[in-house]
Order: sequence, then structure tokens, then C-alpha cells
Amino acid sequence: MKSFSFKTIVFIAILGLAVIFGLMFGMPMYNVWQQEMTGKAEFSRAEQNRKIKVEEAKAEKESASFRAEAEIIRAEGVAKANEIIGGSLKDNKDYLTYLWIQALYDESNSVIYVPTEANLPILEATRMQNK
Repeated sequence: MKSFSFKTIVFIAILGLAVIFGLMFGMPMYNVWQQEMTGKAEFSRAEQNRKIKVEEAKAEKESASFRAEAEIIRAEGVAKANEIIGGSLKDNKDYLTYLWIQALYDESNSVIYVPTEANLPILEATRMQNK
């Protein structure tokens, strides 16, 4: 077995102590640095999430604006169609009478209320009792 010299043993001991003291002072500094980097990463992540939420809100606002615009265009179309239909039926009682007669022949109508002189329907209060 080979024996180590006194200088080698002292050198290894000094080297070991230097490593221990280096770790004693270096580890807290490393922990502080690591926490700082973790904090920066979390801050960046939170900032990115905030930007994403802002962009989603902007997209939702734009989408709502387009939906509102589409609804306005649809309402204008319905108003125009009602105006055209109303104008064509205004002085055309024969066509309205024709539509009324066609509705009478439609089999899906089970109850027909015919207006009287006062434009009030004759109610059949006992009709359902007879069945």
C-alpha cells in the first residue's frame, strides 16, 4: 500500500475545507439567485397571461360589434320587407280575402274564429264540454 506524504494530506484537507466553506457561502447566494430567476419567470408568465386576456377581450368586443352590425342589417331587411308587403296589401282587399279563404281550407286549423259586427269572435265556451 502506498503511503501519502504529509504535504498531500494537508493539501487534501485544505482543499476539502475550501470546498466546504465555498459551499457554505455559495449555496445561500445560489438560492437567492434561483429565487430571483423563479420570480422573474413567474412575473413574465403573469404578464403574458394578462396580455392574452386583453387580446381575448378585444376579440370579443370586435365580435360583438360585428354581431350587432349583422343584427342591424337583418332588422333593416325585415323592416324593408314589411314595408313592401304592407304596401302591396294596403289597397288589395281581394288578395287578402283570397288568403283568408285559403286559410279556411287549410286542414291544420281546427278552430276558426269569425269576427262579428263588433269585430269580436263568438266564443264557444261549451264546445269542449260536449266531447
